[in-house]
Amino acid sequence: RAVEVAPTFAAPTQSKQSAPTAAERDLTRATFEAIQRREQLPRSADLRQADVTAEIVREVAAAYDAQRPAQQTLTGDDPAPDVAEWVRRTIDRFIEHTIDIPRIVLVPRNGQATDAYEPFQLDLSSVRLRPVEAQLVGHELGSNTRFRLDLAERTATETRDEDYLVRHLIDFDDIAYDLHAELLYDLAGQMVAHLHSYLSEDDARRVLEGQGKLLARTIHSQMQPQRTQQDSEFEARVSKGFTTLRANLLLTDGDEPTRDVRAPVDEKRLIRGMLFSGFKRCLYAVQKFDSDPERRFALLLEDDPTVLRWFKPAARQFQIYYAPEHRYEPDFVVETATDKLLCEPKRAGEIDDPIVQQKAAAARRWCEHATAHEQAHGGKSWRYLLIPDTAITASATLAGLVARFSA
Repeated sequence: RAVEVAPTFAAPTQSKQSAPTAAERDLTRATFEAIQRREQLPRSADLRQADVTAEIVREVAAAYDAQRPAQQTLTGDDPAPDVAEWVRRTIDRFIEHTIDIPRIVLVPRNGQATDAYEPFQLDLSSVRLRPVEAQLVGHELGSNTRFRLDLAERTATETRDEDYLVRHLIDFDDIAYDLHAELLYDLAGQMVAHLHSYLSEDDARRVLEGQGKLLARTIHSQMQPQRTQQDSEFEARVSKGFTTLRANLLLTDGDEPTRDVRAPVDEKRLIRGMLFSGFKRCLYAVQKFDSDPERRFALLLEDDPTVLRWFKPAARQFQIYYAPEHRYEPDFVVETATDKLLCEPKRAGEIDDPIVQQKAAAARRWCEHATAHEQAHGGKSWRYLLIPDTAITASATLAGLVARFSA
């Protein structure tokens, strides 16, 4: 079973203690879209600058005016909302429910990427996919539960058809979105045009939603002959001051209910298939954990008064490479009153593993670049914590873990 979980800033804002109207929901969506177009700002707090806010208000008002006839039909006698006030409230909510994570890209000093791809035309003569609706029903003997597995993958809704493919293409370790975006959208556009050549618009969208990963693999395989590798010196550049959190698609076992994070887990070996809720400081209402030490670390964050907010990042949230073709995603992102932290709880016996240490070294380099960017704009320092699971005890504090494990 797949559960889509939106970040908490996307929860509907209430107007005068009542549920938001359809017009207000559309204004909120338009504001979030305008915010995404300004991720190149040094920090999300810059959205509050008078000229930036005024520009967003103009864009949202124009989008609202363009839809006003439809809105009047939908909302009847609902009064027109105060666009400027709604935009300001939405910006405030976004800033208060996010952690600024800069997008740091390693750019070759000579202007040539280590992994470069020549533009080319895809060979799509063998691609004739059609929408698939199928489920596999199974029984987990250990927990005596039934589950359903969608054979056609489910993805979050995208605004552009090409995004269904690009979101999977950037999962490949040899592709960095910031360096290859133009080519990725060109190839994705070729695939979308091909699907439209023999399918209706609705059926093409269903193929992209359900089989986008397969199509992305087809594109990626044809990219390989066009790939060149060059040795080069790199420098770090910040292409975005913050990145908007996206909805996470969490997979769970069968009809597994969402559990209270504070309830002990008896079947710890099955924890990867469980969903947890009951958070106050997390930027997502529901989270998954790979181990019980991760769940206990989340509780530590929830109970620590110095923690402002935290979350477990989704795929592609970071561009941290510990080897030329291998990307690393830390387990937790935490913001405290004084610092920002990347945290990796790990089994004590795995701490000295060479790959674990390579990832840690790459994360520390990323934190150095992120700290330089943040401090240049009045922000906080970043630190990396590699934490053995044996240190995550009932008496542990985040400050104590930082002191011991943020070398």
